[in-house]
Amino acid sequence: MTITDVARLAGVSPSTASKALNGRDQVRATTRQRVAAAARELGYTPNPVAQQLRGTSTHRTVGFLAGDGIGRFTLPVLLGATHALGPVSVTLCDSRGDQDLEREHLIRLGHQQVDGVIVLGSSTDPRPPLTARIAAPVVYAMSPSSDPADLSVIPNEWAGARLAVEHLLDSGRRRVAVIGGPAGQRANKERLGATRETLRARGLRLAGSRPYLGEWSEAWGRAATAMLLRDDPGVDAVFCTNDQLARGAVETLRESGRRVPDDVAVVGYDNWSPYVTESRPPISSVDMELEALGRHCIRLLFGAEPRPDGPGPIRLPCRLVRRESSDPDAVP
Repeated sequence: MTITDVARLAGVSPSTASKALNGRDQVRATTRQRVAAAARELGYTPNPVAQQLRGTSTHRTVGFLAGDGIGRFTLPVLLGATHALGPVSVTLCDSRGDQDLEREHLIRLGHQQVDGVIVLGSSTDPRPPLTARIAAPVVYAMSPSSDPADLSVIPNEWAGARLAVEHLLDSGRRRVAVIGGPAGQRANKERLGATRETLRARGLRLAGSRPYLGEWSEAWGRAATAMLLRDDPGVDAVFCTNDQLARGAVETLRESGRRVPDDVAVVGYDNWSPYVTESRPPISSVDMELEALGRHCIRLLFGAEPRPDGPGPIRLPCRLVRRESSDPDAVP
């Protein structure tokens, strides 16, 4: 017999049954008695090892519901979460963006009696709330829930883009262009909006008279840079809304005879190591601090971080990592 069998007979969730049998104070006395009676009737005996782990104050179990498996966003968030509050057991589930598969994973996590669930998106576009209910607390990371009442944690992309553009302007650049990904994606809208606002505050406009929007790819970074140089040969800075675009921009600028950063400075976004550190020169980039985001999520789940007073996502700061593509004095 399992805790799920006891829960079914008592008419409660597996999580509630576990709390009742472990003597937690979140369960009403009548519910505790009903669960105890069901356990006696079924002859249920708790696993002593599992019971000991759940009873300690330092060990927690977390379900990680990821939209892209171990992707470049998942791993740093996962690392941050598992090092935040001592030992944490993690069950990683890849939903591949499929709501039916997501629902199956949630049912399984409920049977495992996890202490909390982190729902991690592969982009910063809002996502629908979970379609299946689970007794454990839930935090949405990266992709906020479209329900403002849900607890969501996201990077402050607007502020991150402002850091990048202010850095370019403070270094003496005045003709700043933007090369971006798909126009409809939230990340691109936030980063482009912050760029325009920052330039307006200094009495400037976008170089090339428009943003060069297309795909999140190195190939588009190359093609867009070639168009930019035809439209505005005097451009002296390019802010790319991800690092793949920045890598393509740096290569095309170098092939055109421009020196980076002497003639044209370049800043990317995401601080994705394979692109920014292996480029020549290495690329300055905005880091979304995903490990810190993971730590914040886990601390919210277990009450070590205060919950916000109002609705809407929690926005955490980003930081600018300066490298030689925009700062000749940066240490390699």
